[in-house]
Amino acid sequence: MLGILPVYRNQYGWLFCDTDVEFLVFFFTFQVAAASGHTVVLVDQSDEILKKSTKGIEESLKRVTKKKFADKPEAGAEFIKKTLKNLTTSTDAASVVHSTDLVIEAIVENLEVKNELFKTLDKFAPEHTIFASNTSSLQITKMANATTRQDRFGGLHFFNPVPMMKLVEVIKTPMTSQKTFESLVDFSKAVGKSPVSCKDTPGFIVNRLLVPYMMEAVRLFERGDASKEDIDVAMKLGAGYPMGPFELLDYVGLDTSKYIIDAGAHLYISGADHPLGMKHVVRLPSRACMEATAHSLSMKSILLFSHSA
Repeated sequence: MLGILPVYRNQYGWLFCDTDVEFLVFFFTFQVAAASGHTVVLVDQSDEILKKSTKGIEESLKRVTKKKFADKPEAGAEFIKKTLKNLTTSTDAASVVHSTDLVIEAIVENLEVKNELFKTLDKFAPEHTIFASNTSSLQITKMANATTRQDRFGGLHFFNPVPMMKLVEVIKTPMTSQKTFESLVDFSKAVGKSPVSCKDTPGFIVNRLLVPYMMEAVRLFERGDASKEDIDVAMKLGAGYPMGPFELLDYVGLDTSKYIIDAGAHLYISGADHPLGMKHVVRLPSRACMEATAHSLSMKSILLFSHSA
């Protein structure tokens, strides 16, 4: 999915690029951007997908207004109307990218695919346009090197669900200019988020700490030390986490989790302790994988990870 935020109310313009892997993140990012007063143009390959996306955003906004405007239904209705007015759609990215100031990518976690996209967008975007990736695992520097704007390239890692999660990791490569970095921080604040800064290191901050935790939970289960249900309960009640590690893996998606681990395998996997099998099921929905596990398929063939794709 592609979306554009031209320069109307703010000094920033956005280009979003999305597939199913990151759909939820940027589905809600569109919503947050429009709700904060930005004009957003969603771009995709078909009008049918765009229509479905717009309807989904409208339904999400209705849920938000029930809480935000519980005692003021008229204000809630006005909020939805105003937000949706900021949304338009298009199926031609090249015709709209020329007016953007900021391009944000959120396609599948595959460096080659991302680089091809950035190379194409680089040809049509203005020279001053900043490029950013929403990747949660891949090296920003390698993507920047695929373009002619290394100093105008950084990372903006949003967290799902975007309307609720306040964090945005702003990633600065050795080539990212200070002006670009400050623009990305300012933009994050403009859409109501709390940005944190990190260098271009594998996993950034959150996943660098979170992924080893989730992997060790899988190993704990595989050894038969505890059930996955008890592991989840233990971490929620004992550590105060809102989700246990298996619930979190299912929520993030096993395919996305695999991409994250593959990208930083040298950090997350050591010696002979190489988890295997994730490559066999990455095309299955995460919920289906969890349900398959419940039907006595080996966890080793469901949730563990390897270097290879």
